Amino acid sequence: MSLERIDKLLSHEGLGTRKGIKKLLRVSEVLVNGKRVTDPGFSVNPDKDEISVDGEEICIKKNLYIMMNKKSGYVSANKDGLHPTVFELLDDEFRTAYLEENLHLVGRLDMDTEGLLLFTTDGKFIHRATSPKTHLPKSYFVRIKNTENEDRQKEISVAFKKGIRIPREDNEDEADCKPAHIEWKNENECVLTITEGKYHQVKRMFRAVGNEVIYLKRLTIGSLVLDEKLALGEYRELTDEEIDSLLMNSSDL
Repeated sequence: MSLERIDKLLSHEGLGTRKGIKKLLRVSEVLVNGKRVTDPGFSVNPDKDEISVDGEEICIKKNLYIMMNKKSGYVSANKDGLHPTVFELLDDEFRTAYLEENLHLVGRLDMDTEGLLLFTTDGKFIHRATSPKTHLPKSYFVRIKNTENEDRQKEISVAFKKGIRIPREDNEDEADCKPAHIEWKNENECVLTITEGKYHQVKRMFRAVGNEVIYLKRLTIGSLVLDEKLALGEYRELTDEEIDSLLMNSSDL
């Protein structure tokens, strides 16, 4: 990993703003590999250097990845003047000045949609995962208003597999969707996998075939699967195995 300024790293860990870290370096004993550091611009290697503040070792995170089971009624945004946001569900340790600036969502979910949300500080991964050139698969559990018999299910499956044209909505024009895969669970429930993220795409896809989505929950992003142990609104950091798999999966796209 490249070298980083110590004030940036300590701010990242929630020890204060960059300005606050300057004062911390003056009044506290900040050691790097056992030697006192007072210069906020001092360069450290998070992979190798040992850092402590007043005798307490600081474990530096390279990048942060958080999985949340989003609940309905929350907006996928950092700030919103009308509705509560998913960031408000995070504890204070994940709402430091550094993270308020650098923690971002990988894709969004509508306010009434539940399921898997991914937060990360990894800018390269965010760019790769959200780029129109990247076809990162995402699967959704879908419940529709009207039941569909076996023949209609086959028609819809074929239409989605070919790439269906979705209707105009709000300020978004009609658009052609890339091929999608649908697995029917019963007459009005299915799992739909898409590889793009157009505005209200899943809802517009079913509207295009004469039906209406009444419940929507995201289950996967790439290789990452929603942890069923997470209640609505709960979250956790990804395991090293999940991070490695997610990064490897996205790098092949």
